[in-house]
Amino acid sequence: MTSGRKPVPLQRVMVLEVSQYLENYLWPNFDPETASFEHVMSMILMINEKFRENVAAWICFHDREDLFKEFLQKVLRLKEGRELTIAEKTNYLVFMINAFQSLEDGVVNETVLSLAGLQSWHSLSYGRFQMELCLQPDLIKKWKRSSKKWAAEAMSKGEQFDPSSSPEANFVRGLIEEFVEVLDHGVFADEVDDTAVSQLVDDSSVLYCERFMEFLIDMLNQLPTRRYLRPLVADIAVVAKCRLSVLYKHEKGKLFAQLVDLLQFYEKFEIKDHDGTQLTDDEALQFHYDRFMAFQLLAFKKIPKLRDVSLANIGSVHKSSDLRRRLSALSLEDLRDVVCSKLKLVSRHDPWADSKDFLTEVVVSSFEKQQSQKEAINALPLYPNEQIMWDESVIPSINYSGEGCLALPKLNLQFLTLHDYLLRNFNLFRLESTYEIREDIQEAVPHLLAHINNEGETAFRGWSRMAVPINGFKIAQVKQPNIGEEKPASVTAEVTFSIKSYRTQIRSEWNSLKEHDVLFLLCIRPSFEPLGAEEAAKATVPQRLGLQYVRGCEVIDIRDEEGNLMNDFSGKVKRDDWKPPKGDMRTVTVALDAAQYHIDVTDIAEKGAEDVYGTFNVLMRRKPKENNFKAILESIRDLMNEYCIVPEWLHNVFLGYGNPSAAQWPNMPNLLKTVDFKDTFLDAKHLSESFPDYEVSFVSADGAEVLDPRPPFRITLPKTLKGNVNALSGNKKSEANPPDTVDMVDVSPKEKLVVEAYTPPDPGPYPQDQPKQNSVKFTPTQVGAIISGIQPGLTMVVGPPGTGKTDTAVQILNVLYHNCPSQRTLIITHSNQALNDLFEKIMERDVPARYLLRLGQGEQELATDLDFSRQGRVNAMLVRRLELLSEVERLARSLQLPEDVGYTCETAGYFWLLHVYSRWELFLAACAGNENNPSFVQDRFPFKEFFSDTPKPVFRGESFEKDMRAAKGCFSHLKTVFQELEECRAFELLKSTADRANYLMTKQAKIVAMTCTHAALKRRDFLKLGFKYDNLLMEESAQILEIETFIPMLLQRQEDGHSRLKRCILIGDHHQLPPVVKNMAFQKYSHMDQSLFTRFVRLGIPYIELNAQGRARPSLAKLYNWRYRDLGDLSIVKEAPIFHRANAGFSYEYQLINVPDYEGRGESTPSPWFYQNQGEAEYIVSVYIYMRLLGYPANKISILTTYNGQKLLIRDVINRRCVPYSFIGPPSKVTTVDKFQGQQNDFILLSLVRTRFVGHLRDVRRLVVAMSRARLGLYVFCRRSLFEQCYELQPTFQLLLKRPDRLGLNLSENTSAYTDRAVEEVGNPYLVHDVEEMAHIVHDRMNEFYKAQGVYEQYQNHTAQIEDGNHDMESDTVVGEDGESEKKMQPELDGVVDESSKETVGMEVDNGVSSENGKADEN
Repeated sequence: MTSGRKPVPLQRVMVLEVSQYLENYLWPNFDPETASFEHVMSMILMINEKFRENVAAWICFHDREDLFKEFLQKVLRLKEGRELTIAEKTNYLVFMINAFQSLEDGVVNETVLSLAGLQSWHSLSYGRFQMELCLQPDLIKKWKRSSKKWAAEAMSKGEQFDPSSSPEANFVRGLIEEFVEVLDHGVFADEVDDTAVSQLVDDSSVLYCERFMEFLIDMLNQLPTRRYLRPLVADIAVVAKCRLSVLYKHEKGKLFAQLVDLLQFYEKFEIKDHDGTQLTDDEALQFHYDRFMAFQLLAFKKIPKLRDVSLANIGSVHKSSDLRRRLSALSLEDLRDVVCSKLKLVSRHDPWADSKDFLTEVVVSSFEKQQSQKEAINALPLYPNEQIMWDESVIPSINYSGEGCLALPKLNLQFLTLHDYLLRNFNLFRLESTYEIREDIQEAVPHLLAHINNEGETAFRGWSRMAVPINGFKIAQVKQPNIGEEKPASVTAEVTFSIKSYRTQIRSEWNSLKEHDVLFLLCIRPSFEPLGAEEAAKATVPQRLGLQYVRGCEVIDIRDEEGNLMNDFSGKVKRDDWKPPKGDMRTVTVALDAAQYHIDVTDIAEKGAEDVYGTFNVLMRRKPKENNFKAILESIRDLMNEYCIVPEWLHNVFLGYGNPSAAQWPNMPNLLKTVDFKDTFLDAKHLSESFPDYEVSFVSADGAEVLDPRPPFRITLPKTLKGNVNALSGNKKSEANPPDTVDMVDVSPKEKLVVEAYTPPDPGPYPQDQPKQNSVKFTPTQVGAIISGIQPGLTMVVGPPGTGKTDTAVQILNVLYHNCPSQRTLIITHSNQALNDLFEKIMERDVPARYLLRLGQGEQELATDLDFSRQGRVNAMLVRRLELLSEVERLARSLQLPEDVGYTCETAGYFWLLHVYSRWELFLAACAGNENNPSFVQDRFPFKEFFSDTPKPVFRGESFEKDMRAAKGCFSHLKTVFQELEECRAFELLKSTADRANYLMTKQAKIVAMTCTHAALKRRDFLKLGFKYDNLLMEESAQILEIETFIPMLLQRQEDGHSRLKRCILIGDHHQLPPVVKNMAFQKYSHMDQSLFTRFVRLGIPYIELNAQGRARPSLAKLYNWRYRDLGDLSIVKEAPIFHRANAGFSYEYQLINVPDYEGRGESTPSPWFYQNQGEAEYIVSVYIYMRLLGYPANKISILTTYNGQKLLIRDVINRRCVPYSFIGPPSKVTTVDKFQGQQNDFILLSLVRTRFVGHLRDVRRLVVAMSRARLGLYVFCRRSLFEQCYELQPTFQLLLKRPDRLGLNLSENTSAYTDRAVEEVGNPYLVHDVEEMAHIVHDRMNEFYKAQGVYEQYQNHTAQIEDGNHDMESDTVVGEDGESEKKMQPELDGVVDESSKETVGMEVDNGVSSENGKADEN
């Protein structure tokens, strides 16, 4: 950006804001009576800067809310009697944009929404006002009521009632008129520059105009502001004025023009403004026709010159060009009369009303036929092309600073309709994936070394792993368009390329292309002469690469040189016929994007453009993991083409309107009245503690009181539960006592909670019949979450670090399965790791393995003996079938019947009915009169011989009741066997693996788990198969993109126009890091990193927050628990000995260590956004070596940092200083805080890197993640002076700084990793002065260690060699790539010494390290 486009000197504002200018000076000294213009404007600048940095802006105002209101009122009146400069106007406007984006803040909401209320209609022109009231007759009453109220308010203040003079009435209109004035006279300088053809453009005015468009778009794309402001925007005809302005067509106005088009889109949005209902395509069309017919009728009666319009059919006149032609027949006076008096579209007093072009534009934009949203999205190509890829106003470069605005939709709190929601997400997701594709192209193409050869054609000297030159390209088939469409039904092409020059690994990557993979066709034409340095600096990226065109395509099939199909998964090639691919030439048949093809062919025909499809010379592929964007975009597009799709109970809450708690279980129909909690409660005392607000009474099934109640329990739940079991709204603090305070004595009588303690039926005589039991003692809050989760509706659970989110989720699934056995549940998580954790815990509960299914790529990593993939489950069912049939044969033998009844599942079913069930019924009938005979059951039980192999005898003959219970258990075992066989029957009938797998997924599995990416990729397949589910449970939902949370709700077809979904359980933590969005612009400007979970919390939807952590020492938990409502500690972290002992060798269990400049420098940036800090890297590695020498196991220590650059630097230092010594080795992990989310370790060494600006740690969510990873010890290395003054981080840093900021060591403790010293005892601390001193301490320790081994001289010689070879090692060694590098660098000491050293120190020697450490993080 040029300096003229900057509304503020950014560097100065940043320094002021970071040094708490607002919190410590401007706000404490604010007095609404005396505050000057400069004071208020300074506050506005500081608040805007907070929004630009994406940090909470309104927090400091909440301590004085009345004054805050007065400040906002002062802002609204800031312009009175004063002319602002263009920079002040821009900043004022940005403040208003930010305020309207913060409607969840009560005070802001109340103040700014009054500007967009009904009072604003006082400033409408009289004609428009009449027209709006005619269209909305309900508003007439509201207007009259409001007018009386406003008059009464004015009288009470003793003022004259003049509605049109109030700020509420004039504020928005005043802003719009000011904008029109700037657009007319401010953008272009008056004097003309003789040297330039065009006029001089005032960049700051252009920025203001762009920001103003952003402001109006924001006003029209959320219902509370749209309702009354849309008529105002139409009344002033903002869109028409913008389109006719010079800026709209000027090269500097490209972004402005895109924003105007977006504003027009929202002005014409298909919605009924006053009740927020979405217009269907038919309704929108009918509305257009009715309106146009009314215009024709008016023309017929009153405008003789437009008689031909009134008599024509609508189809022939409602296009823009036709309307303009017909209107050109009218004179200016006639046209003004039509527009201002008859149609009342604009006021006669509007200065623009003297322009014929303007009046024509107003009529055309009012009556022309708009393209429907559905048509627009269906005509949009799914693959990006070269024009959109390098358009900076849509996809800015990585270093977007947040100063300007962009032509992008925003994701905020509310959406107009589901279509609006899908459209915004579609556009953002498309652009984010385009950005990633652009990066890949910029990475792959330069390696090809394109040049022009002697024949004047493009040739390639180099090679690239991801891109290959094309030998031939031809369009194979273009199918006729479907009825009602213009684009072809499909376009296929054949691409030929050679893989001759590639080595084996890369050949196999190209050979493994398969159906549905996405490829890109590129046309490269380098310039004849290589660009000079100056030219290259000025050139765009496509010019530098010689890139002309980019088109996407999808693989249909791939063939080898002889035309044989490769990688066929559709069954065309039988497995026995498969042969390895022949030759080096490959031919890929691809499907091109039909919409893009139609656009290109139309351009060739109409504009004489070049035939793109004859120019391709490079084929590019991408990593399969990152290449799933097309399937997700197709899913969104399919949803746009379906009718209302979200369950009715969730619809309004989802869009952000109505009562936030409408979808909570107490407000839902069809509640479960009595719930069987199975193994949730460990005993009666645990149950009583879980309901502290109730007097629990235990009864038996017949209502009698039980004195010694034992689980399981059934509870009849009241409609509303008291206490902290309930969900609290997102904006409220809990009133419950924190866990560590003493409850006050409550004198009021408690309500009764009736609990039935029942004896479950005997499960069977074999050990495998016994159900698996839960051993977790759930807290009252967790029990509340379980109750909410099993009831219908929306359940939101916030799980702070270490509070047992997964255990709670698993218990919800367990109780749901037992209470609603016919219902099916879908589990979605963000990562495979989380899904596997969840799955491993479900298997420890009483849910049969045959009902569990895991879809997607990650099932290979499940740490279980059983295979839960579709194929694995099918195989397990087939094996189980054989086991069960052999049991049936054994049963037949024991009854002296022929064994062939166990031949198939079908024959077994007949055997059950004829021989097994009939015998059981006869036995029950015989028992009826013999209750007094204790040995009757033992003598007469028909299946006694079959159960003769049980570990204990089944019958004792002591009492009839006991034996009868055991007999029922035996029959239950048999019943389960035949029930399982009935379930296996389908696998007997279905012969193909695919059919069996699909049956398993759609019919048999009760709990199906997958990642959100898999759900989006396979949505079409799920719909085709008729996949159904009743409940959705989403883990890590605060880490999932909004749209990737939405798609899993819709993986099934509707039943009679209704969604089948009954429960939606979202579990996450919005105080930890959000979803990853690679492009900063989409993150900062469009809030694309806002998850659905976070949006629901912002909307004030009630959630349950788990409030007891069991991960970290209580003192460590204090570093982050201030961020949560009332996060306490579980008894385990208070009682377990490991949490009471100090960390050996360290005075404190946590500390902030101030790292001064090392060798004269702090942070460095070898390349942009790549931060490193050598001093912190050396210090951290020294401390790590110190810990290893004391005997801390390497796998218990992780090193974290906030930047990728620092991570790579620390790995280099470890390679140099740790890997050569077998007794030190590398730590468990060296990674970034972001990548370590969801993991933990005993000891964390954390480097914060920055010494000039705080950087992205200002995001408190990153701080919470960083502080909550350690269980026993956390040591933070940073620049104290910088971080202690950061306002957002103060609660944590104030705690850290209560201790010395120099590392405190207990040098006397040097024997083992643990000490008897209590954690509160500091001992005799030695405070380390700086990095160099720590290095000396470590050096001395190494000397002592070697002296003890008697090989001191060898060590000294070896150290000298290591020091000499340091630089070589840094360059060519990666930690633990394959274990080889470590071996080659270990000191050549005697093997015996090595062994003895291991024994002496009592240490695990870690010769390897996870391979992840060797790679750079992707982002």
